[in-house]
Amino acid sequence: MTSIEQVVEVHRLAVKGRETAIARNIGGWLATVWLRGSRFTDVIDLARLTLTLGPHAPALNHLGGAQSSLGRLQQALSSYEQALRLYQETDDRGGEAAALNNIGGVFESLGDRRRALDYFQRALPLTRDVGGREGEAAALNNIGLAYDGLGEWQRALEYYQQALPISRETGDSAGEAVTLSNIGLAYRHSGDPQRALDHYQQALSIQRDIGDRAGEATTLNNIGLAHDGLGDRPGALDYYRRALSLRREVGDRQGEAVTLANIGVLLGDVGENERALEFLRKALSIRREIGDRVGAATTLNNIGAILFGLGDLDGAREGMEEVLEVVVDVGDRSSEVVVRSNLAALLVEMGRMGEALEFQRGAVDLAERMGHPASGALRRYLDDIEQAARENEGRS
Repeated sequence: MTSIEQVVEVHRLAVKGRETAIARNIGGWLATVWLRGSRFTDVIDLARLTLTLGPHAPALNHLGGAQSSLGRLQQALSSYEQALRLYQETDDRGGEAAALNNIGGVFESLGDRRRALDYFQRALPLTRDVGGREGEAAALNNIGLAYDGLGEWQRALEYYQQALPISRETGDSAGEAVTLSNIGLAYRHSGDPQRALDHYQQALSIQRDIGDRAGEATTLNNIGLAHDGLGDRPGALDYYRRALSLRREVGDRQGEAVTLANIGVLLGDVGENERALEFLRKALSIRREIGDRVGAATTLNNIGAILFGLGDLDGAREGMEEVLEVVVDVGDRSSEVVVRSNLAALLVEMGRMGEALEFQRGAVDLAERMGHPASGALRRYLDDIEQAARENEGRS
């Protein structure tokens, strides 16, 4: 029996014997280890077993973290909201701030960045009240990420620049590296890959100094993205491969799938479609294996785009319909808008104008209700489809 198996057995016996404190302490440690190793379904089983001893905010947080990683976003939201109520009932302001940040993260994943921003901003004064400088830096980073997602990169940078000196003052090297990476992300999204690369390299140096192998793998992946943005595809591929090797070494299955997908997208961009599909299908297999429905949907969308380009319209449609089912199920309305419009474009190509109109009208209706920034373009495309449909009718 391995040491981990022994710990699992001790936890099981503690729960069976109603040794609440022991079960919670061991369960918390084990959940942390398993979350790092992408063993999300095991964390869910572990947390639920711990919760048979009664409500416990840390166990609910671990449960929510695993559910979120698996794309079960509404379940994660429920777990985090239960944790939040428990922290508020006990006046645990640090725990309350953590729960607010976690809830904000779920809304970020759901594409509702305004609500995410609201939760992150509620967390910030709580972290300042309890004097947790590292928590304050994390909250500032979260707010920055929300603004980044909204396309407000200058606002994002303002928050990252507030977080960076805090991490340096507190000697939080890991936090400093995360903030430097986030700054790189904002520069990459704003179309400045060279400045992004400069910040990623700073983050990488720190992660190597402190032995943060998982963080190093993430940064190598991001450097690959920056090289891709600079048009340096060979350089990007080299960094992706280095990231992939490291992610496999540390057992980061979710990260492995991300990098495999990035390699697949790059190969697709340079016309190596068969190799692209090979990498994307490997990524899809892992995401399905660990239960990451949202990640699987993203990969299916990429596979569908390649199949569309290869003329396999039926294969592309099958994949896109599965993507739509997932994004509707998890409540990701922003992605639903995009997928509905992509399906409309595919159906136009297939000559199925009536179905295309139905999907595009759904995309426009949802986009206008949620204030999607692409609403105008989506409406114009709907007008184009309607015009094409009328012309087809006139010719028939």
